[in-house]
Amino acid sequence: MLPAAVVVYFVTDSSGGNSDAHFLPGDTSHGHHQIEMKCSVCHTDFEGVKQNACTQCHAEELEKANDSHPDTKFLDPRNADRLESINAVRCITCHQEHKPEETIKMGVTVPEDYCFYCHQDIAEVRPSHEGMGYETCATAGCHNYHDNSALYEDFIIKHLEDAPHKESPKVADRTFYHNWAAEHETTPLTSKDRDVPDGAHYTQSDVYDWERTAHAAMGINCAACHSESPETANNDNLDWQAIPDHTSCQDCHAYETKTFLQGKHGMRLAQDLSPMTPGMAKIPMNPAAAHRELSCVSCHGAHTFDTQFAAAESCMQCHDDQHTNSYKNSKHYQLWLDEVNGTAPAGSGVSCATCHMPRIEVQEFGETFTRVQHNQNETLRPNEKMIRPVCLDCHGLGFAIDALADPILIENNFSSPSSVHIDSVEMVGKRLLELGK
Repeated sequence: MLPAAVVVYFVTDSSGGNSDAHFLPGDTSHGHHQIEMKCSVCHTDFEGVKQNACTQCHAEELEKANDSHPDTKFLDPRNADRLESINAVRCITCHQEHKPEETIKMGVTVPEDYCFYCHQDIAEVRPSHEGMGYETCATAGCHNYHDNSALYEDFIIKHLEDAPHKESPKVADRTFYHNWAAEHETTPLTSKDRDVPDGAHYTQSDVYDWERTAHAAMGINCAACHSESPETANNDNLDWQAIPDHTSCQDCHAYETKTFLQGKHGMRLAQDLSPMTPGMAKIPMNPAAAHRELSCVSCHGAHTFDTQFAAAESCMQCHDDQHTNSYKNSKHYQLWLDEVNGTAPAGSGVSCATCHMPRIEVQEFGETFTRVQHNQNETLRPNEKMIRPVCLDCHGLGFAIDALADPILIENNFSSPSSVHIDSVEMVGKRLLELGK
């Protein structure tokens, strides 16, 4: 039986924090620390970590990446012997939480030479790999266990002749559902049309900002965001929300909200926890922003919905790492200024969002649209995931692989030539010559 003092210690947290923290067996990884207080997300009582807890959050991105090592590969009886060395059908075989002393890149908690268990004969199959250490397999620009979508041989073949820089680089234009206004029978609104109920607080500045947005132009009035049931908003101030949350955005911006909740900014909200704040982060943040709660309007503004501000300046308000602080000295930033100032074509600038929230094609309403991916995890780790949706808009494959493999270049925000060269492209070219292709 526990002494009474111990019981009191766990039941009450004198520091004012969450008493569940006392039960954490060790620090949580960079990817999951935001939700470490919601143990049930990963754990089942008396059953340990749930396998489907991993796939509920990560299955979509693995499918999109055409996972190089899906569990179906290891359920094949011909590969049964491989499972004796490493149980590859369980995520926690390689990714165990609360083990900071063992955790390496990508949240992996097995030795870096784990590829050896299945690929001992690689030099026989690929003589070019003779003498390479097994801890080098996952070296940047070579291989990733799950996602090789920009590194596999057939893709490299298509880009063997890529020039370092494209002649007229630009990102795709965002596209919108062009029939929305017609289907909803809306007309442009002005300040006199605002449907703010009596007693609700607002300023003339709020009205001025809203009147100049795409929302007002599309006939989207105040109650559409501020009321849980816009049709019931009236002068009795019924169900009026002074500060709407992300759920008010998702009715019209379903994809953006969904991916926001999947990323580092919104994953706490997805688990019904309090909003993420910069003070919770494990990377350098601006102390002045430590208590700022992250939501859609944190970046876009409550009434301006300024996408240009959200794309760069809003990021730099919070982030205080060397990569971010070097951005304004980079060529990318100069390109962004040129676009913002109107001296360069739309889509030719490179903001923070250009790389970390890329524009991708999605299917909606039976049509293809270009939307902004709001899940930063999609392009952060491994950073080679950035190559296809981001880098290849402006650069050749070989150039992009080298740039992302250079940690110093990443720190200075690509402000100098790469000092690293990865042989992947040359190795593929040489292999083609040997095969007579």
